[in-house]
Amino acid sequence: MEDLSPLQAFRRVCNLRMLAGVYYFCLLYAISRTLTWYGESDAGLSEVLFDLVRFSRQCLLTGLSLLLMVALAEALLAGRRWQLPAALAVQATAVGLGAALGTWLRYLAATLDNPGLKLKPAWLLSTVALWALLGGMAYALLLIGRAQRAGRHELARLFREREALKTQQTEAQLSALNAQIEPHFLFNTLANVKRLYETRPERGRDMLVALIAYLRAALPGMRRHESTLAEELELVRHYLAILQMRMGERLTFDIAVPPELLEARLPTLVLPTLVENAIKHGLSPLPEGGRIEIRAAHAAGGLTVEVADNGQGFGTASGGAGVGLANTRARLAARFGDAAALELEAAQPHGVVARVRLPAEALA
Repeated sequence: MEDLSPLQAFRRVCNLRMLAGVYYFCLLYAISRTLTWYGESDAGLSEVLFDLVRFSRQCLLTGLSLLLMVALAEALLAGRRWQLPAALAVQATAVGLGAALGTWLRYLAATLDNPGLKLKPAWLLSTVALWALLGGMAYALLLIGRAQRAGRHELARLFREREALKTQQTEAQLSALNAQIEPHFLFNTLANVKRLYETRPERGRDMLVALIAYLRAALPGMRRHESTLAEELELVRHYLAILQMRMGERLTFDIAVPPELLEARLPTLVLPTLVENAIKHGLSPLPEGGRIEIRAAHAAGGLTVEVADNGQGFGTASGGAGVGLANTRARLAARFGDAAALELEAAQPHGVVARVRLPAEALA
């Protein structure tokens, strides 16, 4: 329930819009009654118009009295925690008093035109009852409309809260998955540096310098939920350059990405994870090494990003069940839902193609 001051509650009922509504209702009521009388009498047009004005004035006196009493009742109820029976009693009393006051004012106004007019109890009771019924119905419609508006506002608020919670849940999920992927990615790289230091210290120092340069570029973005394809490719170039220092001619790579796709958005470390997986499971086990090809292209309104290798294929590889690939799938789903996917397929004559499908949203 809204917390309004008595003055605000009064103005919410007694305002220009409500006054206009009362006026038009009373005018239509007076017109309908006047037309009924006109069809049953021989009165002239001037007399009919005079009766219309007089009866409209009488109806307005009752309608405005009801509006005033309802506004006072709302002001009395505002800011207090009334029990339902007590609130209904206040509202019913306001309607009754408004109908009675309006009827009495109508009688006083009628005596101005006809000083000898006597008050008839039957007329008094029937008029009070009629306007109490009309006022009660109008008051009920007012309360129902207000409850419906409050319900819509509450639904809108709950919807906004749910969307905010979903956003927070997605961000927390992405942060948790990043926390799993980053050590997996970095520890493997450091292990490569360690092995190279044990065999060729000079190359190990050069590789360590290159790794430091890579980390300086990578670490600021590792806590972000998203990066661009251009940023991902920059990390991949650094990573592959480091591995080339260890593997020498056993590793070659090529990157073919149209410039217009470089600003595409995707979760951070998706591309480096796929490249690392291709080298670890595809190329490293082979004495002759192999080649990595990274491609991107428009597809079905979105885009695809592929990491292809000509390594040993699915024979002894994880087949897509590794931690890095599982987390990559989860992060794509958290960011794009079912519109994004990670697919693995066999390359010809051998090797694996890891394909990331992204929706048009990634290009926005």
